[in-house]
Amino acid sequence: MRKVLVTGATGFLGRHLVEKLLAAKQRVRLLCRRGADWRGDPSVEIVEGDILDPHAVGRAVAGVEGVFHLAGRVSRDPADAAALYDLHVRGTRNVCEAALAQGRSRVVLTSSSGTIAASRQPVLHTEEAPYVVELAGRWPYYLSKIYQEKLALAYHHLHQLPVVILNPSLLLGPGDERLSSTGDVLLFLQGHFLSIPGGGLNFVDARDTAAVMVKAMEKGVPGRRYLVGGHNMTIREFFELLERISGVPGPRWELPESWSRGGAALLRGLARAAGGAYPVDDETIEMGYRFWYCDSARAKQELGFAPRPAEETVRDTVASLRQRLGALAP
Repeated sequence: MRKVLVTGATGFLGRHLVEKLLAAKQRVRLLCRRGADWRGDPSVEIVEGDILDPHAVGRAVAGVEGVFHLAGRVSRDPADAAALYDLHVRGTRNVCEAALAQGRSRVVLTSSSGTIAASRQPVLHTEEAPYVVELAGRWPYYLSKIYQEKLALAYHHLHQLPVVILNPSLLLGPGDERLSSTGDVLLFLQGHFLSIPGGGLNFVDARDTAAVMVKAMEKGVPGRRYLVGGHNMTIREFFELLERISGVPGPRWELPESWSRGGAALLRGLARAAGGAYPVDDETIEMGYRFWYCDSARAKQELGFAPRPAEETVRDTVASLRQRLGALAP
């Protein structure tokens, strides 16, 4: 059996990936900063350490045939820019250096569709789209992911390291314990969206993304990226789907972006005055007025990517959030 390393195994996507690997009878090693849920499983080996520690990464990569590099952090806070760059870029450099030293172990890197599939107009993006540096520069998370991809691809082009990049869109589905991806669904269920942003999104089930990652380790073409997106929808269509499945009434009106920003600023001020907080920030509003459409034909053709119906993913997302956080209206 092949032994593979997973970084970021305790995250939303990482947990689903480990489950897929174990179901496929693969030997799995995890690089974790803290204890993981798989202690005691004879198929899982745990190396404790930080992705920013080159020595810990070197120990974790030693002896494996492939590396699934998922370690990262999702944040929309501009104040996190330096930390995001550090984690995504320095961490990836450590992984690539260790893989080279190991004899060019294969690396499957998880990035984001937002590095190339973002626009102010409803455009369907493919892997040939350029990096959206000007647009993504407003969001440090996506900018750090662009630099991460560029660095990984440089190791492929300059050192022949077999790097495959997957670019999943918004991850939904059950099991997002940190609310790193499903937080906007929670905001909807709690009634915090008071208007409908005029943009569009793409979402994909984390379970389907994990499955295609396993295929990418076997069949992905080194030096190539694969957009992994399940369903393109306007925000209005997505809210209507959420309302139909959850029973929670959504907003009815679309407002200009400037009006939505002004309304959110007013609500934040009122909430602060009352000793509370209004959880919808300007970054979330701005992203809702952009389009994140992508075409996953390459992943379907080369990796057998098969996204499940949108209704199933949203239903399981809502059920998981309600189970984790208690009954949410209605």
